[in-house]
Amino acid sequence: MTVMPTAAATEPASRRSPGSRRTRWWGVLALVITALVFLIPLYLFVSTAFKTNADINSWPLRLIPRSLTLENFVNAWTLAPFGQFLVNSIVVAAVGTVLKVLLAISTAYAFAFLPFPGKRYLFIFMLGALMVPGHVTLLVNYITIGQLNLLNTYAGLILPGVASAFGTFLLHQFFRSLPYEVLEAAQLDGAGHLRRIISIIVPMARPAIITVGLIALIDEWNNFVWPLIVTNSVNMRTLPIGLLYLKENDGINDWGALMAGTLFVVLPVVIVFLLAQRYIVAGLAGSAVRR
Repeated sequence: MTVMPTAAATEPASRRSPGSRRTRWWGVLALVITALVFLIPLYLFVSTAFKTNADINSWPLRLIPRSLTLENFVNAWTLAPFGQFLVNSIVVAAVGTVLKVLLAISTAYAFAFLPFPGKRYLFIFMLGALMVPGHVTLLVNYITIGQLNLLNTYAGLILPGVASAFGTFLLHQFFRSLPYEVLEAAQLDGAGHLRRIISIIVPMARPAIITVGLIALIDEWNNFVWPLIVTNSVNMRTLPIGLLYLKENDGINDWGALMAGTLFVVLPVVIVFLLAQRYIVAGLAGSAVRR
């Protein structure tokens, strides 16, 4: 039996629903306005880093600089020890991210696949940690680090943040979507827990692990309050705190150098995000599926 297409089905979409065109254009307009809200400040920030002082201080505001200069980057690098700040940020972000991801993988594996007493209540308790603002624990962490004589050290900067309830929850949800039969087959072949994690879980959960790693990296790289509290010497400061050294005490700021220094802080994270963005959607989408 052949079903003949109706007139409504064969009619062009522009004739069938004229209201849909208006909805589409309103959607495009809303998207353009939203993009401008985000892109205009970003453009002003980047362009100011390359402007001369004459263009920065001109009025009315000059959107397109008359000439470009790299002097602001030189000033930002020399006004403060940005080289040492960069080294500190790389060490803290790299080590902190690796430890946070490793701990999240092992914890999520235990919650997803290992039976132990009180697992349900411990998981609920962990979810409750997501609702507690991080600043609530600042005083306790500072007292603990001080009693351990770890103030103004890399260990003091890294250790209080290695536990990630969000990373554990995200990986737990992703692990629950993996085929359990593969783990059972590996167990029958004599593979232990560590072998199963390295050979099976990690390759299959790569998008979710990269997503957790990227979130942890951004959090460690942009952390401002904790490094400011736990360090008291210039040689242990990180890049976000280094921006404070570019501010003038008399209230007159070198905005070109300040924006150039901010670009030093932002650019590495943007590059990492662009390289890993294709894994983020897969990681977040896979975490929403449960078996």
